Amino acid sequence: MFIFCARRLAVFFISITVAFLLSACGKEPLYQEQGYVFGTLVEVSVYGEDEARAKQSVSSVMHEFQRLHDLLHAWQPSALSELNAAFAKGESGEISSELTAMLTDAIQLSAQSDGLFNPAIGSMVKLWGFHASEFKPMLPDENRLAALVSAHPQMGDIYFFASPVPTKGKGGRIGSRNVAVQLDLGGYAKGYALDRAAALLKQQGIRNALINIGGNVLAIGTHGARSWRVGIQHPRQPGPIATLELHDGEAIGTSGDYQRYFMVGNKRYCHLIDPRSGRPAQGVQAVTVLTHGAHAGVLSDATSKPLFISGSKGWRSAAKKMNLTEALLIDDSGMVHLTAELHKRLEFTAKTTLTKVEP
Repeated sequence: MFIFCARRLAVFFISITVAFLLSACGKEPLYQEQGYVFGTLVEVSVYGEDEARAKQSVSSVMHEFQRLHDLLHAWQPSALSELNAAFAKGESGEISSELTAMLTDAIQLSAQSDGLFNPAIGSMVKLWGFHASEFKPMLPDENRLAALVSAHPQMGDIYFFASPVPTKGKGGRIGSRNVAVQLDLGGYAKGYALDRAAALLKQQGIRNALINIGGNVLAIGTHGARSWRVGIQHPRQPGPIATLELHDGEAIGTSGDYQRYFMVGNKRYCHLIDPRSGRPAQGVQAVTVLTHGAHAGVLSDATSKPLFISGSKGWRSAAKKMNLTEALLIDDSGMVHLTAELHKRLEFTAKTTLTKVEP
């Protein structure tokens, strides 16, 4: 279901909070529209355009979000679920040039992360109950989980019958050497959608905008005379733990254990599955990364997962493998581990926040 409404001064907190400090309420040339897609709230803000032009541009973005949601849904009928059905039967499937490019990119990112970013483990995600709108506090069958871990589904199991470089207007045929491969692009799709939204807005002449998809945020231009300002959501308290200015072309993304999770006893089980064990990663509350460049959106989504799974002892090494210089991790005690580069950019909301800068 896709629902959206126009709101001029709506601000919401998800895993990254758009922290607009608006003045002269009602006079700012700021148009905002919210929706619900990809299982989360989305918001697009356009600055400095008349309402009709901004509304038309944002409408095209919202429709693009719905198209991608329908294309990439992992468990409802979609191009991705059709491909998963083929893989499960040991068969190949035809896919579009767009999906070919996305999977080629995801394979490369997975290899770069030594397999910790692994969209091939959709069966594990499903077994833990995260292929649903609501999560039941129930642990999976240990035998089924062990079998999936032993099957070791990975992106390297996927192969293309032709060149993985798509030709405009044409797709290709794709197969898997492993019937246990079930694709779930939940850790990639939001970032891809950010990049698509930015491209659409720029094509329509929008020079200043902020796109927020469930806490993955990408900036275009500025908010008037200043940069866009966003906040990093505190994983255990309302509001942001820190804020920073997001410059043109930058994106920021957070992976946390506080949205998609359930409790059994006093233990929290989140949707971020370690493909090595088949179990939700433990010991980390949140990871935030700041990315740049042509594919900043995708990188803001995909690269935070390997850091989260690597934990407080391995996150820095994982960041280097993913070429991230601006990142932070909040461990289960609330300590903020962060790079020196990101530390320079942040303003913490509480002076008592415990931080540890790591080289």
